[in-house]
Amino acid sequence: MNNTKDKYLSSTNLSKEMNISTKEMFERLLRNNWIDRVDQQWVLTEKGKEKGGQVKSRGDRQWIAWPASVMDDSELKENNIKEKYLSTTKLAEEFDVSRLRINPILSELGWIEKDRKGWITTKLGESLGGKQLEHNKTGVPYVKWPETILKNKRLVETIEEIKEGSPEVQISSNEEVGFREKFIAKHRAADGHFVRSKAEMLIDNWLYMSEIAHAYERRLPIEEEVYSDFYLPVGKVYIEYWGYENDPKYIQRKETKLEIYKKYEFNLIELNDADIQNLDDVLPKKLLKFGIQSY
Repeated sequence: MNNTKDKYLSSTNLSKEMNISTKEMFERLLRNNWIDRVDQQWVLTEKGKEKGGQVKSRGDRQWIAWPASVMDDSELKENNIKEKYLSTTKLAEEFDVSRLRINPILSELGWIEKDRKGWITTKLGESLGGKQLEHNKTGVPYVKWPETILKNKRLVETIEEIKEGSPEVQISSNEEVGFREKFIAKHRAADGHFVRSKAEMLIDNWLYMSEIAHAYERRLPIEEEVYSDFYLPVGKVYIEYWGYENDPKYIQRKETKLEIYKKYEFNLIELNDADIQNLDDVLPKKLLKFGIQSY
């Protein structure tokens, strides 16, 4: 009976045994100079032969096969360590946050996008090492990340802001200072955001339950120091809730913000107290105008 160490595997089967993609396996073999690319064909190098590689053939088809023992080779195993990828669950453990928060955070950063069934990586996410995968049984797409992502400055800052609750906001006017001192962000939404009113909590919870990635109190990308109530990366939509229409200072603040939204032609959804009572009907229609579907 042959020892399993004598068993030969094609490069494709070797990748399956080591739980990595076929593309990644060929990149490792090439990087370690076990194989080379000549005239659009993979060829076995002298080093590859030393590692036990053999050229197999059947009819007109040829391929390179490896002894099962190469799975224990230090070069390939070291590559495994260097290229270790983390699931969203592992990211959540590393950052000590709920696993339900990770994908919305990554979406807010523009690294992934919501698919009807799961999550898909963006070009920015790919540039940071995001690897697109699918669950074997369900076909639901998901993304894994290299360990280097744990040191990404933008991600670390965002996680810290979330852990601290509502991010610190620098105020440039006495009116804004008075508003924020009067309405402290003390209402905790289902996703962990601390918001300034029960109405904002209902909006935040609705977005969270609808699996729509969102940020709370996101600064507008302009010179003026203005913050939106909510920001949706998908569609680049801002949401403002106007809840204190009987306060003259608040009305002035509202008019100023609306002028800025108009000036820069930002996508804006406005909500009032009447809308809060009927979010299930109101928000889907308003979101659909910007191509955002809620399920």
